[in-house]
Amino acid sequence: MAAGELQVLSALDAAKTQWYHFTAIVVAGMGFFTDAYDLFCISLVTKLLGRIYYRVEGSPAPGTLPPHVSAAVNGVAFVGTLSGQLFFGWLGDKLGRKKVYGMTLMLMVLCSVASGLSFGHTPASVMATLCFFRFWLGFGIGGDYPLSATIMSEYPNKKTRGAFIAAVFAMQGFGIMAGGLVAIVVSGAFKMPETARYTALVVKNAKQAAADMSKVLQVELSAEDAAIRDDGGSKATSRAFGLFSGEFLRRHGLHLLGTSATWFLLDIAFYSQNLFQKDIFSAVGWIPKAATMGALEELFRIARAQTLIALCGTVPGYWFTVALIDVVGRFKIQVAGFAMMTLFMLGLAVPYHHWTTPGNHVGFIVMYGFTFFFANFGPNSTTFIVPAEIFPARLRSTCHGVSAASGKLGAIVGSFGFLYLAQSRDPAKTEVTEHGYPAGIGVRNSLFLLAGCNLLGLLFTFLVPESKGKSLEEMSGENDDGAVEARVGVGVANHHHSASACMHGCTPVVSLFLTFDVVEVVEPSSSSSV
Repeated sequence: MAAGELQVLSALDAAKTQWYHFTAIVVAGMGFFTDAYDLFCISLVTKLLGRIYYRVEGSPAPGTLPPHVSAAVNGVAFVGTLSGQLFFGWLGDKLGRKKVYGMTLMLMVLCSVASGLSFGHTPASVMATLCFFRFWLGFGIGGDYPLSATIMSEYPNKKTRGAFIAAVFAMQGFGIMAGGLVAIVVSGAFKMPETARYTALVVKNAKQAAADMSKVLQVELSAEDAAIRDDGGSKATSRAFGLFSGEFLRRHGLHLLGTSATWFLLDIAFYSQNLFQKDIFSAVGWIPKAATMGALEELFRIARAQTLIALCGTVPGYWFTVALIDVVGRFKIQVAGFAMMTLFMLGLAVPYHHWTTPGNHVGFIVMYGFTFFFANFGPNSTTFIVPAEIFPARLRSTCHGVSAASGKLGAIVGSFGFLYLAQSRDPAKTEVTEHGYPAGIGVRNSLFLLAGCNLLGLLFTFLVPESKGKSLEEMSGENDDGAVEARVGVGVANHHHSASACMHGCTPVVSLFLTFDVVEVVEPSSSSSV
């Protein structure tokens, strides 16, 4: 064992996959399922809001939200998400992942209900109330990003960690596809202890880490001599560098730049595509013009088109990542994903006039679906996974929050910018059909811009290290610090499991983690020493 490495953490890295791992995926994944529903369902809702509250008397075209209202309703949740990612990411490193994760779930539940109950006597007051609650909904969703990723990264072994984090993130695809299914209440049926890595490495209570783990396993672990040793006090303290220290900048500065920049650039393209695909479908003739349909028919056609894209492109991409990330590696998947997104975007933009010719929209939709596939079998998954693996435990949630917030800054740029940029270059046309939208650069030039974002994302990927097959402590350099060491005694309750483990030459702690099952949550006791 490397100097300073805690045995209970080595056990986590070597543990076989057990039912408890899948329970953890469901717990963290249900939050992400609902995140996707709450963030993306507004795309359909805005169509109905426009028809209900902003119908122009005497106009042959159905009502649409004014540009500033549409931008606010679409983008305000991302402003909240950015804030939440920074705040809850930091708070998760201070108070613990489990406690803060519960706070974000409660905030999401309350604000989801409140958003549906938005009130007012005028269209403006209804929109203002909706935007208020969607901001706080986004704030809660923002916390789910760093916390669910960090929680999931700290439980599995190092061989399957990437697939497990990807599986949590893949629930986003089901949220997009399912639309109206709100499943956040499922989280209440499952209970999780604080992660052993947080308790041992951040709280520095190895005994409590061992005790917490023993409560969720089918074996009994007794910490007879769990101790935190610092090799001289002041030396250990000096190694505990902060986020804004020169030591962090030297060790992880480029890593944080890489994870933040790639997520920022990815989300500009990904959220632009998701939120405004309905407008792209109309532009290429897959969906008729709004003036030729009733409200319910328009809603049905858009929902059918988006569901088809999700089913054939979005969801398979997530699960290709789950299956292959620990085989191929994060770096290769992200590079290939950005590269393919760039190529397909150019394939849509260069012959754009060909695709808009009647009868050619099928080829456009197929290629457009491939951009979603390679976004999810690519950077949309890996940008979520990698920040949860490469930073020190005491800063892991914070750094993931910073990276995720950078992504949501990109989503804000995409949701506000693409709304205007994708409008027709002909001012007269936008005035008649879009009720006051200023002239933009058109869908074709917007696709060129998105291709450029993907290409930049590919280049920034080279700042991010590969974490496949490595322990979290190896990636963060915590094994090299020599700050933590513990000797843990184990009493085994399930004899046939322990015998099997010992036959294979495992340490007692490793044999403990080979019988991994869910029992109950154990909060660290208030009397625990720190």
